[in-house]
Amino acid sequence: MSLRALVIAWKELLQLRRDRLTLSMMVLLPVIQLLLFGYAINTDVRHVPTVVYDQDGSAASRDLWRSMELTTFYDVVGQVQSYEQIGRALRSGQAKVALVVPPRYASALESGRPAQVQLVVDGTDPQTVGSATSTLSSLLGARSKQLLTARLRGAPGSFAAEPIELRENTWYNPDLRSAVYIVPGIVGVILTMTMVMLTSMAIARERERGTLEQLLVSPVGRLELVVGKILPYVGIGYAQMTLILLVGQVVFQVPFVGSLGLLYALAFLFISANLALGLFFSTMAQTQQQAMQMSFFFLLPNVLLSGFAFPFEGMPAPAQWLSQLLPLTHFLRIVRGIVLKGSSLQDLRVEVLWLGGILGAWVMVSALRLSKRLG
Repeated sequence: MSLRALVIAWKELLQLRRDRLTLSMMVLLPVIQLLLFGYAINTDVRHVPTVVYDQDGSAASRDLWRSMELTTFYDVVGQVQSYEQIGRALRSGQAKVALVVPPRYASALESGRPAQVQLVVDGTDPQTVGSATSTLSSLLGARSKQLLTARLRGAPGSFAAEPIELRENTWYNPDLRSAVYIVPGIVGVILTMTMVMLTSMAIARERERGTLEQLLVSPVGRLELVVGKILPYVGIGYAQMTLILLVGQVVFQVPFVGSLGLLYALAFLFISANLALGLFFSTMAQTQQQAMQMSFFFLLPNVLLSGFAFPFEGMPAPAQWLSQLLPLTHFLRIVRGIVLKGSSLQDLRVEVLWLGGILGAWVMVSALRLSKRLG
């Protein structure tokens, strides 16, 4: 190796040392990746929100769904009185699983006849379906063995060969096709990646081209500048979303059962929130390269914590709290709810409020930051 090559390498190190943002990314990125993969990512589904439709109302039926909670897989979040209320709970995301206990459940067990229970599962998440069914099946199998053992020991009452039978009913994605679950989520991931990246380079590009001074002397206000930088990319975001949905229907036969108008209206909040966030990154970066680095830095937590790639319920509580601050977390529930379940605005009101709050916060922060940098 020549001395001149070493001199060039030393010069590159000196330049890198002056680039504090890049150095910070080099240190923080592997640490955050390690924490996310090691702590927040958990493929073992736990604490799945569950509603109970107990038509029997007996001590035996209450003991059944309370024993489900003891498995730590199911969290009973309420009781419902009809299948219509089950559908409302699944569409709104309040629950992903519903246990239906039929009338005369206790009397069937006492008389020795087989008792059936039904498990209604939200099929838009195939991983949850498999875990929910296998967990309850194991629980009912253990209870059946206990009843049969009691019969063999001469305990009062006679029992059927299979005292408790499980009937599974998968809604919204009965074939459990992965494409049905993945394709709507890709809409949110791609929009996050492109929208944040495009606007994150907006101010940095003006600074590199030397046109930032022209903005300083123009009569455009700071908030007007933020809105003006965002608006052109909203149309690009809608075009990308339309393209993905069309390809998903034509190539992967992903159904669309909800309101297209509602999806486009709520997508405006999501697209604008990501654009405002990208603009905030732009005010922090000195160059377009730094802006792009921050965009990729932001994309990783979105994919890992939003529920796109891993079950949301499997993450520990602190990671779930952090994920609530990510626009993608709420948009995934919106797009999957509308596209696959036909969710209404009333069903999605919580997610809409979250997205609206995130959008307002980032627009305000970006405008203040831009005013500080340009003022």
